[in-house]
Amino acid sequence: MKKFTLLAFTMLLIFNCGDNVEFNSPAFQADRENRLWRASGFSASIDSNGFLTISGTASGETINLIVPSVTEGTFVVGDVSTIKANYESGFGVLFSTVNNPQLNTDPANPVNPEFGEINIDEIDITNGSFTGTFRFLAFDASGENSVGFTNGIFFKVPLISGTIPADPITCTDKEIEAVTALEAYTATFDPSLDFIDSDAFSNACNAYILALNEQRNYCGDTDRTIQDAIDALGECQLSCEQATANRVEAETQYNAATIGNYFVLCAQYQLYLQEQIQFCGDEDGSVQTEINSLNCLDSDSDGVPNVFENFNGDPEGNLDDDDTDDDGTPNYLDNDDDGDGILTQFEAQDENGNPIDTDGDGAVDYLDNDDDGDGILTINENADPNGDGNPEDAVDTDGDGIPDYLQG
Repeated sequence: MKKFTLLAFTMLLIFNCGDNVEFNSPAFQADRENRLWRASGFSASIDSNGFLTISGTASGETINLIVPSVTEGTFVVGDVSTIKANYESGFGVLFSTVNNPQLNTDPANPVNPEFGEINIDEIDITNGSFTGTFRFLAFDASGENSVGFTNGIFFKVPLISGTIPADPITCTDKEIEAVTALEAYTATFDPSLDFIDSDAFSNACNAYILALNEQRNYCGDTDRTIQDAIDALGECQLSCEQATANRVEAETQYNAATIGNYFVLCAQYQLYLQEQIQFCGDEDGSVQTEINSLNCLDSDSDGVPNVFENFNGDPEGNLDDDDTDDDGTPNYLDNDDDGDGILTQFEAQDENGNPIDTDGDGAVDYLDNDDDGDGILTINENADPNGDGNPEDAVDTDGDGIPDYLQG
């Protein structure tokens, strides 16, 4: 164990291609800083997560090679904790490829050592054994001391714990999952959408981060491409630009609202104003002022929003001087605006909930006390015999399905 220089890093990790080692029986060995290290005991195990550990021990020293998938292939160590090589000395000091080295280098030109790789060359499913090669450079917890192994070989190391999965999770599986998660995430802010749902956006973003982390765990991330993608997602919140676009669209829809959709669009506008404050702030208080100015109420619960009950068009929005039936109760507090005995909420509406004009005289039914324009007031045409304001029991003299009060 010693402090490494850049030259030592370079020399340590060069394979000696001229050494061809052949084995006739299970073995585990490597060169430790140009001296042969041969295990007297070795084994492989697979845990409940499907992670494979190949171990070798010699004179109280242990090497553990850990990979996340029981598959043949190359696993690069040093960038994720799920793919690593550990060495424990006879004194109990742990060296690992996941520990960061402390290098005396120019901060403007940092040197990142190559930590090595684990190669699973053959999995003998019938006999339950593993063959492959390895090399690695590991550091202690301080990052100041290191130990390196090259020309590492494990040959037919037997599996003593766990079972070889029939369909192991692979890097490819996790790459596919990450692509699927990305598609779900980008779908939440597709340009075709009127609004970006902040909850759906956040949930999909966090699911994508989870998938990317899984991809890192199974595939490694030597160039930090995956980690950079994770970092770019931040806290998975809408940007101020996105929140503002939501508010603008909500305002446009609100300004075009009708009686039939006003309550929904007013609440929607209020929501996106509040989200604009949440994601952008409101330094001058203008957004909160807009929220305070909204009137999403229906004070008389007649289905007509208060803002549509200002019939004389007072610029100040005064509703107290609008009384269609002159009964002393302003329309916004009167659930029978025209005083015809039919509650406003039961007057004729189209499929969108907007009031209609049955007799074509220019006055919608809920403001017309003679709905069919036959000269007989609705209140005198037995429109509500039981007096509950609901014309379900309206008299239909000729039995044609149209009540008298709507048939001129």
